[in-house]
Amino acid sequence: MSLIHQIALTYIKGIGHIAAKNLLARFGSPEAIFSAGKQQLMEAEGINSFLAAEILRTDALFLAAEELKLLEQYQINILFYTDNLYPRRLKNCYDAPVLLYYRGTADLNHSRIVSIVGTRMATPYGLMLCRQLVCLLQHYDVLVISGLAYGIDVAAHRESLSCQIPTVGVLGHGLDRIYPAVHRKTADAMLKNGGLLTEFPLKTIPGKGNFPRRNRVIAGLADVVVVVEAALKGGALITAELANSYDRDVFAFPGKATDVYSQGCNFLIKTNRAALINEPLDLVYYMGWDPVKISIPAVVHGLSVVETQLSDLLKTGPLTMNELFLKADIQHHNLALHLLNLEMKGVIISLPGKIYQLI
Repeated sequence: MSLIHQIALTYIKGIGHIAAKNLLARFGSPEAIFSAGKQQLMEAEGINSFLAAEILRTDALFLAAEELKLLEQYQINILFYTDNLYPRRLKNCYDAPVLLYYRGTADLNHSRIVSIVGTRMATPYGLMLCRQLVCLLQHYDVLVISGLAYGIDVAAHRESLSCQIPTVGVLGHGLDRIYPAVHRKTADAMLKNGGLLTEFPLKTIPGKGNFPRRNRVIAGLADVVVVVEAALKGGALITAELANSYDRDVFAFPGKATDVYSQGCNFLIKTNRAALINEPLDLVYYMGWDPVKISIPAVVHGLSVVETQLSDLLKTGPLTMNELFLKADIQHHNLALHLLNLEMKGVIISLPGKIYQLI
């Protein structure tokens, strides 16, 4: 299938993603669309004489040829709607882009995908929740999606990189630039463990109208969308609304009624547009996800005597804090501290109900 014809389909004036997919359904391929006659084109749903004439012009093919040269220069991949590598979750959305531009290593059809969104004006509370959430997700083999914007978005990406979780940024502009530019270093790191994705061709500037379109891709790519912190108006609430329209799971962290940047989350919860999660563990509990089992050395170096004792006890299987308290004969407040240390060292993970198990 010709890449030029695939790209050209997105350059035809008046043809949006839905009309393009109607044409594909009618003719089977982009080449067949451009080879069809005017009368044949008008038989496709939503195509009038004006649009048929636009398709027959050579402008789109010329622009596509120029775009392809630049894509090869920047080493950017094209994901067309009918390709096997096109994100299958997004493909199920009625308004999914017919073509995506992608740089990166992450599998966009990963088994578990979480989109994390929130305000650009993130507070310490929101950043803490974001950090805790991503820290937990490192045990669940997920791909983290966000929008590389200020605030919660970039925090989610950076924490994912820190935890060695693949993370993909969905952009509202072409891949020949990074916006905001101060996130260039983070974006470069994401190319090595994650990626950058957009529906916009090269040289597209970050126009205001592009970001709601970007948000639908963030929502459509994921199994679940988590709103960490948000005001009553903003992109995070748009993403949550889109996710609901795509029948995705949506969760939100609550906050104080008087906190401006929690009012959006509280509104989503109050109106049943998002399920409430008090802590990150609630997310994996509701999703029914088990932590990924990885082999660990028989002896974990760097553990204290008590930590070694606790890890030995957990080799028989998951135990509650009370069970550990009785078996280990450790003061309760000290037990909590040792368990936290074991979590931070990646030896154990805590489950809902204060249950602990080895990773």
